[in-house]
Amino acid sequence: MEDVRLTAFKRLLDIMDELRVKCPWDRGQTFDSLRTMTIEETYELSDAIMGKDMNEIRKELGDILLHIVFYAKLGDEAGAFDITAIINSLCDKLVYRHPHVFAEIEVQNADEVVQNWEQLKVKEKDGNKTILSGVPDSLSALIKASRIQEKAAAVGFDWEKREQVWDKFKEECNELSTEIDKMDKERMENEFGDVFFSLVNASRLYGIDPETALEWTNRKFIYRFTYLEQKTIRQGRSLKDMSLAEMDEIWNEAKQTERNAK
Repeated sequence: MEDVRLTAFKRLLDIMDELRVKCPWDRGQTFDSLRTMTIEETYELSDAIMGKDMNEIRKELGDILLHIVFYAKLGDEAGAFDITAIINSLCDKLVYRHPHVFAEIEVQNADEVVQNWEQLKVKEKDGNKTILSGVPDSLSALIKASRIQEKAAAVGFDWEKREQVWDKFKEECNELSTEIDKMDKERMENEFGDVFFSLVNASRLYGIDPETALEWTNRKFIYRFTYLEQKTIRQGRSLKDMSLAEMDEIWNEAKQTERNAK
């Protein structure tokens, strides 16, 4: 019986081959020209996931898959790798890093799976030379901090009890306060970084993704500020001419409409 998944995937590969030959735009693309578009597509997928829109998620996953197939085609043309090599390499890695599934290793929970994963990455051929070397330099500072802490914790560098992180957070806040009193900008910047880093660590310990949490707050602020701005426009007023108390009144009204919508 024909596997519809393989049929669909072959159709995509055939279309990619034809586009690369017959379409001037596709023919002109390179690894470098696609890179920023790949990043954009990844963020669009992230937006669709946050919006819990399954139709959009499906479409954005298709765009990501297109980029993967495109890179595979470029690699094939360069004689470096092809889609088969990519898939086989991935399969080998998944089998190797899941010895509790494909070998005799036993694990008690998901935390042990993560610990094994990080240790195996260091041991495997062509793997990371150190625990933190697998964290991409190009990640945003917030996501990078989260990944650094996850990797360090996976090999045992972590608090014994998660509540201990709050003492560290308070310590960093106190150090920041001291530098603010001195108004030393460079040291203030360093201490702000330490405060952010400790708060990201706390989010990890409590199972909260800091990027997602901050993005929800961004969206909440955008909704409320836009509500404030549009209402003042309808009233023929300007935000610059309003007092903070007047703006707060409309801001709280926006918060209430949010709650009612939920």
